[in-house]
Amino acid sequence: MTTAESATRTVSSQKPVEDPASRPVDAGVDLDWLASKIDYRRFQECIHCGLCTASCPTYVETGNENDSPRGRIYLMRSVVDGRLGVSDDVRRHLDLCLDCRACETACPSGVRYGQLIEPFKVALQQSAPPGKRSWLQTLILRYLFPYGERVKIALAPARLMQRVGLLDALDTVGLTRLLPPTLRRMQAMLPKLSSGGAKLPEVLPPIGPKRARVALFLGCVADAMYPQTTAATARVLQRNGCEVVVPRGQACCGAIHYHSGIEEPAFDLARANLRAFDLDSVDAIIVNAAGCGAMLKDYGHLLPQSDHDLARRFASKVKDVSEFLVQLGPIAPAHSVSYRKVTYHDACHLVHAQRVRSQPRQLLEMIPGLELIPLEETEICCGAAGTYNLTEPEMSERLGRRKMEHILATGAEAVVTGNVGCILQIARKAKEYGTTITVEHPIDLLDRAYEGR
Repeated sequence: MTTAESATRTVSSQKPVEDPASRPVDAGVDLDWLASKIDYRRFQECIHCGLCTASCPTYVETGNENDSPRGRIYLMRSVVDGRLGVSDDVRRHLDLCLDCRACETACPSGVRYGQLIEPFKVALQQSAPPGKRSWLQTLILRYLFPYGERVKIALAPARLMQRVGLLDALDTVGLTRLLPPTLRRMQAMLPKLSSGGAKLPEVLPPIGPKRARVALFLGCVADAMYPQTTAATARVLQRNGCEVVVPRGQACCGAIHYHSGIEEPAFDLARANLRAFDLDSVDAIIVNAAGCGAMLKDYGHLLPQSDHDLARRFASKVKDVSEFLVQLGPIAPAHSVSYRKVTYHDACHLVHAQRVRSQPRQLLEMIPGLELIPLEETEICCGAAGTYNLTEPEMSERLGRRKMEHILATGAEAVVTGNVGCILQIARKAKEYGTTITVEHPIDLLDRAYEGR
C-alpha cells in the first residue's frame, strides 16, 4: 500500500493539528500560506459518499481512489493536518486533477472542490523541485500564452507556412516530429489561422433598437487563435440590440498564470481588468471562452481582501455570451447553416464552474433546420483543461480519444462547444482520426444563421 493510499483510508477520522510545531511530517508545501487561502471547513463539507467518482475523468480512466475528488480531498486534508508530506506519489495524484469541477455538479453536499484544489495546485507549483516543468513550458505558459499580442506575433510564421502549404508538407514527411514534445503538441493543435482582420473598434452600435450596453472581453489565446469568433460574438450581440464596448486596457483573465502556480502576476492581470472596465456604464461583461469566464467570475473569491469589493462587483457583471443572450431574449435567426446535424460538448468550466448548461443548446435550437444530437458523456472533460494537454499529455490523450469515440458515434457533421481549449483539443483528435467532422463555437453558427452565410 502506498503512502497516499494509506492516508486515504485514515484521513476521515482525523482532526486538524492546530500547533504547527507539533506536525509530525514535513509537508513539503507552505502550510501557513495554504491556511490563508483555504477555509478548513471546505474539507469537512465532504461526506465521503463517492457520488463524485463517476463524474471524475481521471478516476473513470484509472479506477484509482487517489485519482478521485474524494481521494484527493483526503490527501490534501492529510497534508494540511500534518500527517502526510507531499511525496512524489501524492504530488502525482494532485497534479493529475484537471480541475474540471465535474465533482461539484455531482456533489450532494455542495463541496466547493475548486476552492481546495486550485490553491493547492498553486502551492504545489511553488514548491515543485527543479526540472518539474521544462524551461520551454515555463516560457510558453508564463511569458507567451497570457499575452494576446505576443501570441499573435508568435503565430505569424505559422500563418505564413500554412498559407504556402509548407507546414502540411513538413508534417507529411515527418519533420515536425523533430520538434520538442511541447512544440510538437502545439503544432498539432494549430487551427487554420485567419489573417485576423481589422481590430474591433472601441464601440460598435446596436442593430435595431438598443436593448443593452455590454463590454466584450477579448482574452489572450482565444482571440489570437480565433479572431473570427471574437468578431462573430460582437456581430451577434449587435444583432440582438446591444451596443458593444471593447475596452482597450483589458488583459488576460489571469487563469494561465494562476494555474501555473504564479499568483501575483495573475492578480496583476486581474487588477488591470478591474481598471479597464467601467462597471457603471455597462449591463454585462461578455465572455465567449468558458475558462476565462470561470476565472473572471472567481475574482471576488481569489483576489486579496483589499480588492474584494471591486472584484465582486466585476464578477457579478460577467456573463457567458450564451447565458446573456438567453437572459436578454435572443432574436431568432432567419437562415439555416451548412450543417444539418450537430452535437454539443459541454465545456467543463461552462457547465460545472459557471452552471451554464441549457443556454448554448437553446441558441443552437433556434437555427432553422438544425438538429442537435445528444452526446454521450457530454460533461466528461475532453482532456484540454486549459494547458493540461501540454503538461499532462498522456492523460489528455486518453480523454481526447474517449471524447472522440463518443462524438463519432453521434453521426453529427460538427461538434459545437463554448471554449477555445476544447475546440483545439477536439479538432486535433478529429484530424488524427481522419474524420471530416468540424469543431466550432456555437456563436460562429449563430452568426452565420443571422448573416445568411
